[in-house]
Amino acid sequence: MPSIAATDLWPFPDLRVTSGDLELRYIDDGTLLSLAALAAEGLHEESFMPFAVPWTRGTPLEIARSVLAYQWGARSRLSPEIWELELAVLLDGVPVGIQAIGAKDFPATRTVGTGSWLGRAYQGRGVGRRMRALVLHLAFEGLDARTAVTSAWADNAPSNGVTRRLGYAPNGNVVEAREGVGVEHLRYRLDRGDWEANQAVHLPGVRLAGVDGVREYLSIA
Repeated sequence: MPSIAATDLWPFPDLRVTSGDLELRYIDDGTLLSLAALAAEGLHEESFMPFAVPWTRGTPLEIARSVLAYQWGARSRLSPEIWELELAVLLDGVPVGIQAIGAKDFPATRTVGTGSWLGRAYQGRGVGRRMRALVLHLAFEGLDARTAVTSAWADNAPSNGVTRRLGYAPNGNVVEAREGVGVEHLRYRLDRGDWEANQAVHLPGVRLAGVDGVREYLSIA
């Protein structure tokens, strides 16, 4: 039986998206432990909930464990039909958050969704905008997406601000339950042509690595 390289079996650890001091890369277990500890320190004010699923409620230990469980589950669900690729955000080599990109039936739809979180010490410094710009580069340049979509609660000013600055167009809204209360949820979309034309989206010196193996695994022609 011929030998099979580890990267042929699981190519994701080779994936890198970098610009200057900022990098997106696959979350190995060592990095995951650091990110779980970071989330356990708290990501937002107690009176606010930026996420659709309130996973940041609970004790620090419960929050850290929820990060581990979710990320391990996301790994197991990577398939050509539906995938959620979770990437660590590193600033000067330090894990500061997670930037996710996912899709369903991507070879047909060429549409991705994104989501993220960032440690509180790194919020308000432009990191959120830059990490979204990096994942959009991966989506459009690396994976040949046609459309990227995202959403945020109406009262999540930082997330909505990043989305609008990166050129997304409004794509409707709905009222959804957040911790038992109906709250307006805003939806956005960014088409490839608008991404290509909007220079605010393009960070300097973006480099992609390991994309070919990821495309092969996810059956992206």
